[in-house]
Amino acid sequence: MPLRSETFHKKQLLGVILVSYMGTPTEKQRMGAIGEDIATTFLVKHGFSVISRNYRKKYGEIDIICEKDGMLHFVEVKTVSRENVSRETSDSYQAEENIHEAKLKRLGRTIEAYLLEFDREEEWMFHAVIVLLDKKAKVAKVRFLKDLII
Repeated sequence: MPLRSETFHKKQLLGVILVSYMGTPTEKQRMGAIGEDIATTFLVKHGFSVISRNYRKKYGEIDIICEKDGMLHFVEVKTVSRENVSRETSDSYQAEENIHEAKLKRLGRTIEAYLLEFDREEEWMFHAVIVLLDKKAKVAKVRFLKDLII
């Protein structure tokens, strides 16, 4: 079963837990939390075991940390919401462009901190999951970008 792109429907979006630091979450925080929940569902469906979500340090955050086949996997989730997610929309805007050099540097430092804090020495990989939310149809398209270089 390929890990390229899948669609999640309305019934799979129920039960989303929103976390906010100060009061009511913003629209961006709500969409991010939904995207991370969808990405987690996608990863679990493809055999990953989630260890942690939203591992934070003052210099960065790792959205999802999971294991599969004896290896650690660190996952960055980027969520884009549109009124309608068409093929044209998903092709013209590349959310992964927001995983820029400075972001990768912060992620690398945060991964190092996690490995040291939890005394983990096994091999690891870094991935990105892009979630395109169609708010009108209440459907999400997922793209899995495997083994990115930090």
